[in-house]
Amino acid sequence: MSTPSSDIAFSPSVKAIQERRGSRAAYAKQEARGGFEVAITPDLERFLGEIDTAYFATANAAGQPYAQHRGGPKGFIKALDSRTLGFADFAGNRQYVTLGNLAENDRAFLFLMDYENRRRVKIWGRARTVEDDADLIARLTPKGYKARAEQAILLTVEAWDANCPQHIPRKIDAETAAAAIHRLETLIAALTVENAALRDALLDQQKIR
Repeated sequence: MSTPSSDIAFSPSVKAIQERRGSRAAYAKQEARGGFEVAITPDLERFLGEIDTAYFATANAAGQPYAQHRGGPKGFIKALDSRTLGFADFAGNRQYVTLGNLAENDRAFLFLMDYENRRRVKIWGRARTVEDDADLIARLTPKGYKARAEQAILLTVEAWDANCPQHIPRKIDAETAAAAIHRLETLIAALTVENAALRDALLDQQKIR
């Protein structure tokens, strides 16, 4: 019997706690179907197209974890094939903790959150940096984005899972909110002009009487 892909997260220790807390039976049913998704599906690609922020977690050889924010225009994380994600790694504070970790431990994890629609996706895989492929880096750099890409990071997906929306606070993107406010301000301005015209017309009618 093959090992379910969800075992990447559900270690024997995790399963023991699930058993003790009463959730093991439900997850066992998922494991019987193979566990988590392993291929990049059209649904995941659509989700990535709406994401402009991510948290990328790595660990060094000693297991010391580190999580780093990565962002860019929506869709900055791209599917290169059915099992590979890639994104341009832009110049930052030059600590290079993520790069150092990947040099000695390629296990990596992407945590993606869509607050507006209360969706989250977790992706496990193996990552590597690519510094000497200008074409790849250019392909992954969003057009018109004013940032310098130092290298590309590729993630070979081993498993991914979408969580339920429970406890995710609803937050609206600033650009989305600004666009909605602009539409309302435009409507208010038009209604103000229309209201003034109707008031003047009513005053004129009253003068005639």
